[in-house]
Order: sequence, then structure tokens, then C-alpha cells
Amino acid sequence: MPIRTFKPHLLLAFALPLLAAVPVKAQDAAPAPARSCKPQGMFALPKYKSVEVQADGTVTFRICAPDASEVRITSPDIADVIPQAGPPGSPPAGLAMTKDDTDLWSVTTSKPIPPDNYRYDFEVDGVKVPDPLATRFVHERAGADSIFEVKGLAGDFQAFDPKVPHGVVSEVDYWSNSLGMMRRAMVYTPPGYMKGSKSYPVLYLVHGAGDSEEAWSRTGHAQYILDNLIAAGKAKPMIIVMPNGHTPPGRPGSNLLDNTDFGNDFLKDLIPYVDAHFRTVATADSRAMAGLSMGGLHTINFGLTHPELFHWIGIFSSGLGLGGNMDQFTSYEQANDAALKQDAKDLRLVYYAMGKDDPFFSGSVKPMEAMFAKYGIAYAYHPSEGAHTWINWRRYLADFAPRLFR
Repeated sequence: MPIRTFKPHLLLAFALPLLAAVPVKAQDAAPAPARSCKPQGMFALPKYKSVEVQADGTVTFRICAPDASEVRITSPDIADVIPQAGPPGSPPAGLAMTKDDTDLWSVTTSKPIPPDNYRYDFEVDGVKVPDPLATRFVHERAGADSIFEVKGLAGDFQAFDPKVPHGVVSEVDYWSNSLGMMRRAMVYTPPGYMKGSKSYPVLYLVHGAGDSEEAWSRTGHAQYILDNLIAAGKAKPMIIVMPNGHTPPGRPGSNLLDNTDFGNDFLKDLIPYVDAHFRTVATADSRAMAGLSMGGLHTINFGLTHPELFHWIGIFSSGLGLGGNMDQFTSYEQANDAALKQDAKDLRLVYYAMGKDDPFFSGSVKPMEAMFAKYGIAYAYHPSEGAHTWINWRRYLADFAPRLFR
């Protein structure tokens, strides 16, 4: 059978005249691809920055949300720049964002944001959405927030400094016999701990309501604050244990502000676990407890009442008598009279700090001072500007830590 040879030039010679006879219409041309903020192609990254600090200190926020009708940027930390939620009928929280022709939403703050560390989220059609381009997050009691940092001299005390030695923050799971469940804490060990054999004093540092055991390290930057203080010779090297201040709801002992479930887990399970698994100096003179807001009440209820365990106490933006309930002082003193009398003899420090514009606990200051005076408990009161914010709490820690274990 003869082999036939394919001759493509003959096919082209036949087809070209036919193609030339077919009219080309404008609508037959391939349409230009639509511009979009979405990344194009597998593993492609978006071409925009979700958070950009401008030269004048203002901050631009961006998110790609093609199908959204309304987008806002929100933050619980910057009330004078990004409005907070108010009572029913008030304007919505956050700043409204506008959309460009690529479906990219953006807004720039009207005022500079001071150097510090901040939480933020987007609200897309009423739904809270952490920044999909963020690389740093903090878990709350439920859900998570994105985090950004504005660099600058005023925030250097709480920022990572590559020139100083750094400690390590470890995530620790432990079994709570008190609650019958696994619990988690974050533990900071100071520079040199991993390679040495030395034992260290311990600060137990508790977050506020709605946060989690991650709050003091990821939002509060406690580890960088201590790294910088230790490097400057201003604070003693210490272990910091950051427990979960919340316990499962619905149990008889799970009251948010007088949480005996937390107290039992903390005193009977967490402290023994830490002393058994870390190189601690397990004495009251080498053990401190502090907390902010709800954590401050935990400190009042389970630290101030145990002078056999703690000789150093820090109460940040907190106090008894919330909402004007002065009966709380009476019941507290009756239940803890002996411990408060012992506090006057044993405590090395009670540090009490409050922002003058604190909307929750500023009314607690005078009656708390009166209670300290009644029992002869020496204390250091640190009033500050500002309100109930992490901007204050980081600075309280930076002022409190150098006073410990001296």
C-alpha cells in the first residue's frame, strides 16, 4: 500500500482564501480581561496592602470584596480614630470604606494612629471578618482579631528589638482536675532560660473579659516588654504565665467577675503544674499575680486573698464595687478578713493603676483605697490618662514589672 504524504502547504493554500472571505466583526474579538483586585492565577498573591501606614502617620486599610454592598474597618483599640459601637440607635462602629473599579475597598484614617500594637477587623455586610491578608492574629474567647503595629519611638518599649536577647513564649496544655478538662496557658521564659539551669520568679498575668490566654502575648506584647526591660537592666528576669481567665459557661462557679471555677483551676491545677514543669522559685516572695479588668478582679479574688502564695499584686483598670455595688466590699471583707490582715504584714507590693476616663472601674478607686487603708495595706497608686484600653495596660505592665522581686 503506498504511503501518502501530508502536505500542509496545500491545506493552507485552500483555506486562506476562504478565511479571507469571512468578515470579521468587532464583537468576535476577545474581550479585554476585566480589572479585578482578586489575585490572578494559582498561588498568585494580591497586589495590594491590606494595612499601610502613611508618611503622616495615618493608616490606610484595604480589602478585596467584589460581592459586598457595605464594608467598614473596625478596631476595639483606637476609639478616637475608629469609632466604637454605641447604644442602640447610635451610628455604626468603624469607618465606612469605598470601592474602586477593581472591587477593592479602602479607607484612610483622618488622624494619625500613635505607635503601638492594635487589633482590627473588617465588617463585610454586617459580618466581622479578620483580615485575609494578615499574618498576625489573636484568639478571643470566641473568634479572632487581626493585628497590626505602627512603628515609632513611643511604641518601642513594647516592640520587638532585634538588638536585644529574646525569651520564648510556649503554648502549654495541662489537665485541670478542678474542671475535668484540658486547659491552655501561654508561658514566657526569659532570655537564657532554655540553655541554663537557673530557677526564676513567676508572674501570673491574666487578661480581661472576652479575651483569651493569647491576649497578653499577641495583643499585649508582654514578652517584648520584658525582653526590653531585662536587656536594659530595669527588670529581673522572670517567667510569665498567662492563663485562660474564662471557664466553660453554665456551671455554678463560672460567674464572669467572681469566677470560683477559675480560682480552683488556677490555685489547685495551674500553679502546681507550672512549679512541676518549669524551673520556678516556688515561694510567695518569688510569686506575683496581676491582671487587667476581669483579670484584675481575678487578682483581687484569688491573689490578694492568698498572701501565703503571692507577695506581689498588680490590679490594672479594675476594682470591687462595679456599677456602684458597695455591698461587694462588705461581703469581700467579711469573707477575706484574715487574709487582708495578713496582707498588711506580708505583701511586698500592691500596684493599682487606672485611667482617669475608665468608663467601668474609675468609681472603684476611692473605695478600694479606703479598703487598703482600713487594713493597713500599703499600695502604689498609678493614675494615668486614657480609658479602658490596651494602650494603658501595656504601659502599666512596663511600670509594674521593674518593681517586682526586688
